[in-house]
Amino acid sequence: MSPLRGTSRQYWVAIRAMLVLTLLLGVLYPLVITVVGQVAAPAQANGSLVRIDGKVVGSSLIGQGFTDADGRAQPEWFQSRPSAAGDGWDAAASSGSNLGPNSDDLVAAVGDRQSAIEKTDGAALADIPADAVTASGSGLDPHISPAYARLQVERVAQARDLPVAEVSGLVESMIQGRDLGYLGEPTVNVLQLNIALAEMDSGNQ
Repeated sequence: MSPLRGTSRQYWVAIRAMLVLTLLLGVLYPLVITVVGQVAAPAQANGSLVRIDGKVVGSSLIGQGFTDADGRAQPEWFQSRPSAAGDGWDAAASSGSNLGPNSDDLVAAVGDRQSAIEKTDGAALADIPADAVTASGSGLDPHISPAYARLQVERVAQARDLPVAEVSGLVESMIQGRDLGYLGEPTVNVLQLNIALAEMDSGNQ
């Protein structure tokens, strides 16, 4: 066998292997996984989208802002933790601020957020939890701590003319425990809390 013929045979074997593996791993495997996901867990497979009256209002996995057109927090809604993803909660630009604890910009931003919360929620500086003034590493965290949710109860109740006890009870009912009972910390999903809040408000009218 000539060296040229042996080389061409190796090329042909390599090409066939590439085509077979492309078909198996690039087409069939993703197709099977997609079908299994749609059958076994369609909500999760489609991004855990949250719908109201058939309209998508967000995802339970991605945080979002509850602000007006000028970016100001709307007092009638529970607020998410700050975000450094793009212009805020941009799923296409997930990131943190990459600012360290010695950064003057970070210190200034935290100070501004603390001042805003002291003004809007009447909170003492010592009572403001860290997640209220710092962004998560992804900038897309959909949860806040129960402490931050509780901090916002009086403002939200006043803005909606609802009894503080009812809004407080709603927050307590929306607290999600630790994963598997011991992983992480208790959290509150802000989108789900605000949806439940809107339903409560409409039910009281």
